[in-house]
Amino acid sequence: MHDLTGFQRDLLYVIAGLDEPHGLAIKEELEAYYEKEIHHGRLYPNLDSLVDKGLVEKGQRDRRTNYYTLTRRGAREIEARREWEEQYVGEDVSQTQTV
Repeated sequence: MHDLTGFQRDLLYVIAGLDEPHGLAIKEELEAYYEKEIHHGRLYPNLDSLVDKGLVEKGQRDRRTNYYTLTRRGAREIEARREWEEQYVGEDVSQTQTV
């Protein structure tokens, strides 16, 4: 996941977490997280990049709606990222003390 932008990583996580990930649902989820509008010109090129990298598969539900699913490689990348984060953050971040 080292060659992904933060936005692309967030896309990957959202796709993994949605029951039926399609463009509009992904867009709405990210807008709620970022608390701002996500433009199509940002969303779809980044989704296509994830497809090109083999992390996501793209299919067509109907003429207007594409759906996205995580590939095995995409799932492995998420798992590797979570293991890496665990080394630094741990399960209970609330126990972290500040100076």
